[in-house]
Amino acid sequence: MSKQLEGKVIAVTGAGRGVGRGIALCLAAEGAAVVVNDIGASLEGDGLDATPAQEVVAEVEALGGRAVACGDSVAEHDGAQKIVGAALDSFGRIDGAIHSAGILRDAIFHKMQPENFERVLRVHLFGAFNIASACAPHFRSQESGALVFMTSTAALIGSVGQANYAAAKMGIVGLSRGISLDMARFGVRSNCIAPHAFSRMIESVPGRSEEELEKRRQSTSAELIAPLAAFLCSDGAKEVTGQIFGARGNEVYLYNQPRPIRTLHRGDGWTVEKLSAQLPGALKSAFTPAERTKDVFPWEAI
Repeated sequence: MSKQLEGKVIAVTGAGRGVGRGIALCLAAEGAAVVVNDIGASLEGDGLDATPAQEVVAEVEALGGRAVACGDSVAEHDGAQKIVGAALDSFGRIDGAIHSAGILRDAIFHKMQPENFERVLRVHLFGAFNIASACAPHFRSQESGALVFMTSTAALIGSVGQANYAAAKMGIVGLSRGISLDMARFGVRSNCIAPHAFSRMIESVPGRSEEELEKRRQSTSAELIAPLAAFLCSDGAKEVTGQIFGARGNEVYLYNQPRPIRTLHRGDGWTVEKLSAQLPGALKSAFTPAERTKDVFPWEAI
């Protein structure tokens, strides 16, 4: 079997654990050299530990692959520059970046503190911008490159107590779309994945029994996300850009993106009174319901 990423160099943020780790190992198995980026923080983003990234590098090398660890923070512009610098210093080029780093600071909205809103956006959304920005000049000069960002059904569908996380993940969708349009002329692609994967983020959600968690472990292993991420960095995806995919167990989804679905028109224009009289009755049947992810995906992962 041919290795689909032979000769490519790809950086993965948050690659020390969970989804990021699975992606890093899959990339290496497909022939890519990998920058394993992880600061080793807690789920809330606190602390530093070089061990997770180093352990993944050791796993890659034990399998005959090439990898280098990088402990700089993607939440900082300079940190992202160092991540890309690690690729250039170690392997001479950069062909792709996958932004999987993330933290959670959940709270019901009226109790959400400004610092916890900002901190989540800085890791997820600012991190996505920072790593893409660091890659952009290199992608432009070589007229090729692939970016893959992790979004979430918390943003695309809905989740309780995660307004900060949802805002960051929906921001990533807009960022990716903008990059796909701006950088297409240089052969650069940008896509999103909304992963359903068992990780310490899922394990932290309250109210789940151990039986439910074990079922999620078995049916939505983090490693099942990796092939889609690797594919999006491969030449096989050269015509795929600006899209939002989902991965859940052995299922792959393509999400729709906002487009007008109904139109109301009045030749004499609208007033508040006229809108009150007509809009609810005309459009209510087409409103997106206030659902959560589990309402939209009621079946077990296949």
